[in-house]
Amino acid sequence: MSARASGSGTSDQGRYYAGIPMMSYDLVKELVLAVVVIGLIVLGAAFAMSSPDEPPVTIQSWAQADPVDFVTTATAELAGTSESATYGAPYTDGTDGVQWIGPFSPQAFFGNALHLDTAHQFVLDPLTVVAGDSGELHDALAAYGAASADQQSAWTSAYSHALADATVSGGAVTVAAGDYGPVPVLMSNELALARSGNLDGLLLGNSRFYQTNYSAPLLFMADGEYLSSLAEDQHLAGDQWGMMNETGSYPGQVWLLPVSFWYQISPFGTAPNADLVIMLIVGGLLLVLTFVPFIPILRDIPRWIPIHRLIWRRSALRDPGPQRK
Repeated sequence: MSARASGSGTSDQGRYYAGIPMMSYDLVKELVLAVVVIGLIVLGAAFAMSSPDEPPVTIQSWAQADPVDFVTTATAELAGTSESATYGAPYTDGTDGVQWIGPFSPQAFFGNALHLDTAHQFVLDPLTVVAGDSGELHDALAAYGAASADQQSAWTSAYSHALADATVSGGAVTVAAGDYGPVPVLMSNELALARSGNLDGLLLGNSRFYQTNYSAPLLFMADGEYLSSLAEDQHLAGDQWGMMNETGSYPGQVWLLPVSFWYQISPFGTAPNADLVIMLIVGGLLLVLTFVPFIPILRDIPRWIPIHRLIWRRSALRDPGPQRK
């Protein structure tokens, strides 16, 4: 083979591979440029549009900021009348929060899975840990436990009504005199436990060093008014951006748009079973999207409206196909 022929063969090999036209491409350069450009965009967007770094809300901060709301909520937990206590599956045997469509309710499939007892888990058990074997708190716990259910309800109901006119002095909550039994002692110690920060840890219910299950503290705080008022102040109530939001006026998670969109449409946003209805709608749409290749008419839309051709590379449009020699 001559040198000229050999050179010609090398040139042809650079232009074609298995009959397909080739062009030079610097992969390293492309990677470096992509990383640098995207990195600068991300850093710039984070600097200009990042959300504020709000401190976490804890039971301690709640008890210190609004002790009356905390004691009111703790009394409702003790009485078993809070939202968590009456919610239903998967927390309790109640039915207030269970959503149905006719006889269908996925929420109720597994029943009361967590067995939440708000009186014991949120109030009595933490107080028992710190009460010791004697003292005023020990006697108050014994008196409350020995009373009948009707007597306990009478005490907590009377104390709940008195809290409407409660005053705060030195961090302590004071109500008018009345027949409340041992409830004021229980609530004053519950408030002191919360203000010290110890109740946050006691509600976690285990001694693991790394804790990721904050269900109990969150349910407790959600039963009060303090957490919802903070959500309103930060525009997180769901009436601005949808189901999940970002603090301040920042938009929520884009990937939740197919879900949050439906909450803005009546009657979905106000229906008592809105969550269940919307989940079924989104689930049905996801199934349709999954099986598009098998659904007549839908699978033909890209062929009828070839929008995908707008993003094809020019070289692909001009590609004559495999070249034969």
